[in-house]
Amino acid sequence: MSKRLHLRFAGPLGAILAAAPLFGQVPAKSSPTTASSTAVEHAIDLAAKGHCQEALPVLKKSLAQASDKQLEYRVAMATARCAMSLEQAQTAVNALWTLKRDFPKDPEVLYIMTHYFSQLATRAAQEMAAVAPTSYQARELEAESLESRESWDAAANEYRKILEQNPNLPGIHFRLGRVALSKVESPSNTEEARKEFQEELKIDPNNAASEFWLGEIARRVGEWNQAISHFTNASKLDSGFAEAYLALGMSLNSAERFPEAVAPLERYVKMVAADAAGHYQLSMAYARTGRKEAAAREMAIQQQISEKNPGGVRP
Repeated sequence: MSKRLHLRFAGPLGAILAAAPLFGQVPAKSSPTTASSTAVEHAIDLAAKGHCQEALPVLKKSLAQASDKQLEYRVAMATARCAMSLEQAQTAVNALWTLKRDFPKDPEVLYIMTHYFSQLATRAAQEMAAVAPTSYQARELEAESLESRESWDAAANEYRKILEQNPNLPGIHFRLGRVALSKVESPSNTEEARKEFQEELKIDPNNAASEFWLGEIARRVGEWNQAISHFTNASKLDSGFAEAYLALGMSLNSAERFPEAVAPLERYVKMVAADAAGHYQLSMAYARTGRKEAAAREMAIQQQISEKNPGGVRP
């Protein structure tokens, strides 16, 4: 069984540190052969025993110099844990990103990153509540927390309070629009969302997400020209907005403007090659423009993806 840190902490951080193995599933450590490696092994051992004040300076120096991958892994793990216990956030983050860079698929690395970044976020939120409890940023955090609990009306009230004090603050009308769409679907909620996205664009004309959702609202009721216009704007404002290209291509197909649908759908399948819906829509556009071989190819790709992921969303 892997060693564990035994640090004297109360609350969530203590539970996280106590639950996380120090070394993870890696091969057995090699025997130290130099004075330097002996010092590193001693520092790792000190960290395992909770002597982080003494261990961390050696660990930080060793992490920058480690050439052996196995040793780097163990040093980085110990560094992250000790830095978190001593509230040295920058050192912890540096160690975590070293682990993510060099061991990107290691489940223990992903586990540790999930918990530690969550803990850092919690600390930042607590600090904000202490130093700026009446700021709009504190209200926005509270509203987002209410959203995560699906308390839509309470979240909307918090966002409206922000607008009372900061009527031109970017992003708030957009959040209100998303809250309206998250409620039970109804004509009134949809119209409320539409108005909020339109208000957001008055404040921030470059808000690609608001353009996208205005397009989505139009697409759902078959208003193809409006949908196409908004999705086009979204893709122009944010060239990396993959969903905008798919939605634009789908809307153009639905409007039987098949030649125009090809380009955005080709762009989408290059960006998200594993999505069956994109290949299906592109196959349709190819077929209706006389490109039979290309249509058959895209349909075959769509079927292969669907067979590999039978529980996925069908086009």
